[in-house]
Amino acid sequence: MAYLLSYTRQPIDSVHYDPRLACSMHLALSRDGADYDALNHNSGVLFAKATQQEDGSLNPKSLKAPWLFALPGGRYAVAAVRTGGDGEEDEESKGCVLLFTSENLTDYREEGLLKLGEEYLEQVACVFLPEQNAIRLWWKDRTGECFTGEIRNPEDRVLLCEPAGCGDLFQDAGGAYGQTGETLLGKALEPFAEMIHMPKETGIEGAEPCSVIEIPEETAARMRRKLLTPVNTGVEFPERIRVSGPGQLEQYFATARYSDGSSAKKRVDWDLSRVDFDRKGTWEITGRIRQEHFAFPVAYNRADPCIGKWNDKYYFIATNDADNNHTLYIREADTIPGLVNAEEKLILDSDTYPGIGGLLWAPEFHEVEGRLYIFHAATPGEFFCEESHVMALREGGNPACREDWLPPKRVVRRDGSDICEAGKEITLDMTCFAWQGDYYAVWSQRQFLPKDLGAWLYIAKLDPKEPWRLLTDPVVLSKPEYGWANNHTFVDEGPFALPTEERLYLTFSSAAVDTSYVVGLLTIEKGKDLLTPENWKKKNYPILTSRSVEGEFGTGHNAYVTDEDGTIWNTYHARPGTEGVRSSGIRRVHFDAEGEPVLDLTEELDLKEEYRSLRITLEIL
Repeated sequence: MAYLLSYTRQPIDSVHYDPRLACSMHLALSRDGADYDALNHNSGVLFAKATQQEDGSLNPKSLKAPWLFALPGGRYAVAAVRTGGDGEEDEESKGCVLLFTSENLTDYREEGLLKLGEEYLEQVACVFLPEQNAIRLWWKDRTGECFTGEIRNPEDRVLLCEPAGCGDLFQDAGGAYGQTGETLLGKALEPFAEMIHMPKETGIEGAEPCSVIEIPEETAARMRRKLLTPVNTGVEFPERIRVSGPGQLEQYFATARYSDGSSAKKRVDWDLSRVDFDRKGTWEITGRIRQEHFAFPVAYNRADPCIGKWNDKYYFIATNDADNNHTLYIREADTIPGLVNAEEKLILDSDTYPGIGGLLWAPEFHEVEGRLYIFHAATPGEFFCEESHVMALREGGNPACREDWLPPKRVVRRDGSDICEAGKEITLDMTCFAWQGDYYAVWSQRQFLPKDLGAWLYIAKLDPKEPWRLLTDPVVLSKPEYGWANNHTFVDEGPFALPTEERLYLTFSSAAVDTSYVVGLLTIEKGKDLLTPENWKKKNYPILTSRSVEGEFGTGHNAYVTDEDGTIWNTYHARPGTEGVRSSGIRRVHFDAEGEPVLDLTEELDLKEEYRSLRITLEIL
């Protein structure tokens, strides 16, 4: 068995760790109940959803005092006090507890509020009673009074309440108790005898312990696989290979193994200086597993980067923060590493076309039915007229040649009308992808008038013959409903598709373009309708933050490209320091043992030096 600690964190400041991040459920694991290791980079894994006003605006929410408890059938639940976005008392949640359920302690479903009383709540504790098929609750309100009650039928959530003298259940972390399995752990709660002490000191930065439960080791092992960054644990390669020429040797890849049970294929650079492929026999050869090195940043003052592949060459493009977003430059190279030092060539500025006056944002390469396009945003003048555009490469044109790009076209609806009303709403960060025979566009759209609603993600089918024209009405795909998405500002933006054989992943970025910027994840299974929002699953916590990789702050706005070996690379921007400028980075996309993308696998974790060198027997036929 293992011990699982739920906790919130003390906020640091608006740069390093805001209340909207700290006021969430964090998790840590222990093998002995004394020494705990934080999961997910000591960042939250469970956030409360915002509520929506009649005018469409969102009321941010957070949570405090999350209490974990077990349910029948290996399921779990969390009871927490819902607060306002920054941890203040929430009028909508007065007297209520917020309930969640989970199948695996990494993914959660928000079940809603349960009314317990009339006063604001401070703490809550729960346990499932199997003989009664009931959930027993204890809670303390802000007056200091404590109560208890039961949900006799958990599905109906009908509460029977009575006052209870259980004040000593709720003590500070030095003397409080958690709960395990079917047993509530507290001095006042006889006849429950099993007790697991909450740790007095966790050694975890800012941790404010809330509850402890005992869980099966296999559940804990999966949590480690999902909530800790994988680490390279070894490399596999055949000890003997039979080939008739050097070309056949290139077909063999090493397999890197990782701590979560996942793997990745790696190319090997062999020393063949002593091998004579014209003579049959065996040779002992050595090789080094190839590890591309991309020091961060690869480009200063370049945000929203994207790499595209076209006619066996690679192209890099990004938002130019150095001139306040008035130009777009392209780099061209034969390889992705070659882009780092490649010459930049101007392809678009804010002076050439009447409708393109500035704010050239988030350019992306997309191939649609054999033609190359750049999707980008621009405005004829002011910020409130920013709209998505598409620029096509002439037939047979060179992407690095400015004259070979046709004038940008503004994206419109099927009937040619505007997506939104200029001056009141803006569109930006439009991306494009093909999935199961259709093309789709996803973009960020923000209404400012009559009410600022924040930036939401929309999706629609796209006309592949005219990829600046939508084929269906826009559908809302995501809103900045969690604290990590409405931190400093309400924004979901920067979507980009990452398709696999069985499912489609869509990463997006949220919050402000400062150190609060993070990456979220949407997933849909193959065969489901992309235009039905309920078919998509949004991860409750971000998969990339300022705490994911040391020295990189405000990480986000990802784009992906696949190289000649089938390796997928993530281009992103981050800040090299809290006061640094937005700058571009490149890192390999890993997939965990369950197929989900991992974006924080650094070069040091991806391949350890001790496993890079290989020695095999090569037999020439």
